[in-house]
Amino acid sequence: MDQSKFLKADEIGRRQFLADAALKYLGVTVVPMIGASLTQSAAAQAHSRSGKTAEHVIFLNMDGGMSHIDTFDVKRKKEVQGPVEHIGTSADYEISEYLPETAKVADKMCVINSMTSKQGAHRQGQYLLHRSYAPRGTIQHPSMGSWVVRMKGRKNTTLPGFVSVGGDASPGFFGAEFGGVPLGRADEGLKNSTMAHSVEAGDFHKRLAIADALNKEFNSRYRTPQVKAYESLYEEAVKLMKSKDLKAFDINEEPRSVRNKYGSGNFAQGCLLARRLVEAGVRFTEVRLNGWDTHYNNFDNVGRKAKVLDKGFSALVNDLDQRGLLEKTLVVIGTEFGRTPEIVEAHSMGRDHHPAAFSCVLAGGGIKGGMRYGKSDRDGNRVASNPVTMQDLNATMAYALGIDHKQIVSSPSGRPFRMAGADAELGSPVTDIFA
Repeated sequence: MDQSKFLKADEIGRRQFLADAALKYLGVTVVPMIGASLTQSAAAQAHSRSGKTAEHVIFLNMDGGMSHIDTFDVKRKKEVQGPVEHIGTSADYEISEYLPETAKVADKMCVINSMTSKQGAHRQGQYLLHRSYAPRGTIQHPSMGSWVVRMKGRKNTTLPGFVSVGGDASPGFFGAEFGGVPLGRADEGLKNSTMAHSVEAGDFHKRLAIADALNKEFNSRYRTPQVKAYESLYEEAVKLMKSKDLKAFDINEEPRSVRNKYGSGNFAQGCLLARRLVEAGVRFTEVRLNGWDTHYNNFDNVGRKAKVLDKGFSALVNDLDQRGLLEKTLVVIGTEFGRTPEIVEAHSMGRDHHPAAFSCVLAGGGIKGGMRYGKSDRDGNRVASNPVTMQDLNATMAYALGIDHKQIVSSPSGRPFRMAGADAELGSPVTDIFA
């Protein structure tokens, strides 16, 4: 086999080949482990933050562009705010009436009302949110989950370090050992992680021995980092299959009363799964709530989406807090951009894309509770003070975790990259929001 062709082969193709081989010869589908963090990285980089650092991140992705004015940045002007009223919170700021349960945990969170971006399209905005770089046709940059696993290592070496519920889990140029496990549904557990019923234990171990022998021969001929990353694939898969930690993915083990607190649906149950994964030692969990693209019927649609977010997020914060996990878990609500202050009557009271000013939320992980950071102007049109870019937000996540966001990691082609963006747009952590 030509080594150069192997190294240039498409990453997805290599994963699919291994998955197909495992299914055929071992009787087990190991897709959930392909793309998981198969090896633990070196010790975490020097801490940028003194004192205690967070150990986990739960990233709640509001995919579609969450309206800041109708959620976390309410305005007084009726022609801007529309029919949505503002309500008091457990802190000294107000938020939308759509978020009554979130208002009760406002003392545990920081709202950043001065987010700003230059990306006004969904795909590009989501890419920047997750990766700190604009998309390029020549390379795929690692996502924040992959960066965290790369820089911090896995806390539980049996489980993957990065899990994504309904979102992107691609590791970019980092390779499969730093990728995430993508889950379509939170209530299905880690699918295809048990031995097929048609394969007896004896046959399984015989086939495993054959696969191991073939791997050793291949690995002796092609000694490259890419090949080495897959060397422990079967060992990792079998280890997970036998581990009691696999139960962390089964939210059906939770009492019905707990599940009801989070609400129904994939996002709500994904928040519950995220809490279970934190308890099991998973570093980074993303849970996606799509449907925020409210060009039409903004108020009806935001009301429905906010109701789901409100129950799931507030239950997650309270649950983590009651279990003593909130201080070491950074919970982030992020989105690719906001929505226009102008209400488009021709679109049944809709709002269009608006990257110039929007909001995000952080809780736990050493964040000061009960505060707002930055401001938009009186219409929510532009940032009035303390602008925060996507790169700044990702640098802030790194800071909370004790990761050096300026640490350079080179791509296979030798190009330098950082967790918080390129030199010209390198983010800086918002340190004022930490206790």
